[in-house]
This record gives sequence, structure tokens and C-alpha cells, in this order.
Amino acid sequence: MSRVVVLDTSPIGLITNPKLSDQGTACNHWLQAHLRAGSRIIIPEIADYEVRRELLRANKVKGLARLDNLARFLEYLPLTTVAMRQAAELWAQARQQGQPTAGDKTGDMILVAQAMTLAVQDVVIATTNVGHLSRFIAADVWQSISVINP
Repeated sequence: MSRVVVLDTSPIGLITNPKLSDQGTACNHWLQAHLRAGSRIIIPEIADYEVRRELLRANKVKGLARLDNLARFLEYLPLTTVAMRQAAELWAQARQQGQPTAGDKTGDMILVAQAMTLAVQDVVIATTNVGHLSRFIAADVWQSISVINP
């Protein structure tokens, strides 16, 4: 069984930024190591949307091209009615419990719900926003998600 890694916006942004910083280079190496080990790397549609809208707003054509290429190269998880309904339930539960994720973080709830719809054992969201996401599903900073060799 291979590890399933769902990418949040932060690693997607690092991977697709044409001006590779040290962290961007490290993130690209991390991604390649996971792919070589057979990990399933997934771009959820909500994360694509959040990165894409900022690239469009800033007219970053090269970044958009890299995002399009990444979406063709990796597994893409489209939004579904099931995921959106699950996200609504998660948001409502968090709100009822007074958790900060219940505010305007609807994208986080959609991301979590999309990962949950995969219904696999070893799924983790690669992010820099561990606190909000890990209340609902396994999430860790991308650098801490180690490669599992088959």
C-alpha cells in the first residue's frame, strides 16, 4: 500500500513558483522523492483554485503554466457533491464547538473533506497549516512527511 499525500496550497505554491527559492527547491526534491517511492500525490481542486486565483490576480503567467503542468503530471481530485456536503458538516461541527476553523476557513474544510472522500488508510495533508487541518484528518508540514519505501 502506498502513502497518499494530498497537497495544500503552500507546497503547491512552492513547487510551481518559477523563481525557486531554497525552500521551493527543497519542496521540489521532496515531491520527486515521494514520486520515486510510489506515493500517490494528489492536487485537490480546492487547493488548485486557491493557488490559481492568486496567480491570475497577479498575472503570473509562468506560475500558471507550471500549475497547469503539475495538475497534468499528478493525480487531480475534482470537487464532488459528496465532498462539499462533508465540508459543510465539518464547518458546522467546528462552528458549534467554537473552533477557529469555523470562521472564514471554508477552503480548509473543503480540503479536509476532499481528502476524506478518498477513504484510504494512510492519507496525510501536506501543508504549513497543521493546526486547523489536523483537528479533522492527518496533516503535517510537508518537510516532516517522510518517504515510505515499498
